[in-house]
Amino acid sequence: MVKSRSIAPTAPLSAEQRAAAIAALRETELDVLVIGGGIVGTGSALDAATRGLSVGMVEARDWASGTSSRSSKLVHGGIRYLEQLDFRLVREALKERGLLLQRLAPHLVRPVRFLYPVTKPVFERLYIGAGMLLYDLLSYTGGRPPGVPHHRHLTRTQMLRAAPSLRGDAFRGGLTYYDAQVDDARYVSTLARTASHYGAHVASRVQVEDFIKVGERVVGVMAHDRETGERFEIRAKQVVNATGVWTDDTQAMVGERGQFKVRASKGVHLVVPRDRFQSKLGLLLRTEKSVLFVIPWGRHWLIGTTDTDWDLDKAHPAATAADIDYLLEHVNKVLAVPLTRDDVEGVYAGLRPLLAGESDLTSKLSREHIVAHTVPGLVVVAGGKWTTYRIMAKDAVDAAVDALDGKISASITEDVALLGAEGYKAAWNKRSALARTYGVHKSRVEHLLNRYGVLATEVLDLVREKPALAETLPGADDYIAAEVVYGATAEGALHLDDVLARRTRISIEAWDRGVSAAPVAAKLMADVLGWDAARTTTEVERYLQRVDAELASQLEPDDESADRVRLAAPDIVSE
Repeated sequence: MVKSRSIAPTAPLSAEQRAAAIAALRETELDVLVIGGGIVGTGSALDAATRGLSVGMVEARDWASGTSSRSSKLVHGGIRYLEQLDFRLVREALKERGLLLQRLAPHLVRPVRFLYPVTKPVFERLYIGAGMLLYDLLSYTGGRPPGVPHHRHLTRTQMLRAAPSLRGDAFRGGLTYYDAQVDDARYVSTLARTASHYGAHVASRVQVEDFIKVGERVVGVMAHDRETGERFEIRAKQVVNATGVWTDDTQAMVGERGQFKVRASKGVHLVVPRDRFQSKLGLLLRTEKSVLFVIPWGRHWLIGTTDTDWDLDKAHPAATAADIDYLLEHVNKVLAVPLTRDDVEGVYAGLRPLLAGESDLTSKLSREHIVAHTVPGLVVVAGGKWTTYRIMAKDAVDAAVDALDGKISASITEDVALLGAEGYKAAWNKRSALARTYGVHKSRVEHLLNRYGVLATEVLDLVREKPALAETLPGADDYIAAEVVYGATAEGALHLDDVLARRTRISIEAWDRGVSAAPVAAKLMADVLGWDAARTTTEVERYLQRVDAELASQLEPDDESADRVRLAAPDIVSE
């Protein structure tokens, strides 16, 4: 048997890489330091690094641990923004959707088809059809095709054939259109890894506690390594604040001149097994407040989302019983057999960072982004949509570059594919041969290719070296042990929660929320990260406490009580 090797160059986010990054952050005055390891922060780090700048990025918790791992997992133009006549935002987002699908991350972003049912066969069909036609036309940017098929009209019979679990008397037909979906947390960790590959010094679990100023100018930050307890300075010519819903808190460190206003809107999603109702495509439904998506997600459905103000703990937004009931009530209006709480296998809540406006309705607040040099040496980027992260990152780095000396390249990230993307389509065509080479089932190779791209061979190499790593995790048959090891050795996972909640999605996909997988995954991480028995036990205990607190909070009637119950579980830190 010929030993294969990974197709693409690797840049593992290992413990050694993290230590080297922190050493570089201590010792070097950077051109740009990015605060925040969500989608915009990691995008900014990649943008700056690929311009040839010296770059650092720190994140107080894990990559994508906030908003960026708790989205609807859609890469979309925002078809509902057409009603608000925000054509520029929709066109920009559709261009980015095409780039992600076809060039930047075809291994992580893929098309998804939605059905919009209509109740008024003439006016509504014409109105929605005109909007979808415009959506299709706007997706052609620079002469480039959109990467997804156009919308189509369906009769009532065709609609029920495509979605037989819908109530037959609820609709008169429908329209279908395409958008795209992504595993948001996996995308961000891959983006961080790609930034590191291009030279950025990136470190998670490093919290910024204050800014260093000379006069009115920001020249760096005071950082706190949450893994070791050490505090140190990071010096930088320009600092980019990309902290999302924490923007106001971070800006407050620089005083009144740095004040900014971002409001948090809570969005809750339910995870339901795919067999609970039959449909070949997702659903887009109108509600009295906004829209409701029912999104195919592997062997599951994602149902969301809510849209309510949240001014409590930002790190752990809690879903309430009322949130869950609201989503079930609205989706059950169109299903022949209603869903119940017993059908819900996972729940997650995230916070959208919205630019504050005059409206009290969060659904009316701006999804545009803003970039500002609030004080010398400090750029803040806030607002926006997940889909347009690359534009936000470009604009933020542009603002930082304007204050640097010398001629610096314009952004090139439109042509910088994420690690795992180059050669992905060829690897997909060879998936049967890869399965034979590694002695695993073809469906397993497909699963890995759709999560790691061509870097899937690195995961399979772990299996070859230790065949036991091909075993699936208890209660989570979609994932194998090798993925846990890979998360800890190559993707920057430092805690059990990092693996179960973000490197995999076991915490929302497994019926027991990952309880049975936790001890096995912890042992695998202990073996490669050098944890002793006490640390391993603590990691499992803290994860189980998190699960218990989340389940208990989801029985509470309101935000205040759910927040109080959720915060009963201790946060995950090493020191």
